[in-house]
Amino acid sequence: MKRLVVAVLASGLLGCATASPVLYQNQKYEDVGRAGAERDIAECRALADRAGATADVGKAGEAAKSAGVGAVGGAAAGAVGGAIGGSPGIGAAAGAASGVVWSLFSAMFGWMAPSQPSSVHMNYVNACLADRGYQVVGWK
Repeated sequence: MKRLVVAVLASGLLGCATASPVLYQNQKYEDVGRAGAERDIAECRALADRAGATADVGKAGEAAKSAGVGAVGGAAAGAVGGAIGGSPGIGAAAGAASGVVWSLFSAMFGWMAPSQPSSVHMNYVNACLADRGYQVVGWK
């Protein structure tokens, strides 16, 4: 039981990881090194947050949309399964509920990949880093 709890907590923490900018190793990067670049990234992220370009802007709407899609897909699959068993209504309801739950957990824990910050946040951080002499080649 303890291993299960540790595994769930670890997956939750890993799911909270957000993508970070990947920097081209130009002269600026070579001058400051990895540690200096990481400090500048952290400062640019903080500036973006203070300016209102937080990493999670618009994420609630994305989660709600995902839950709606999950409910429709789950209802359809549940109705088919329920029809086979003789109760399509109950199957559709169960499928919709499980589709919503799966979609919300996926959005909440960011399973499969690090969650991408909002585009406004990424653009702000990219501009900040460019002003400091860095070249952002993407986010990972």
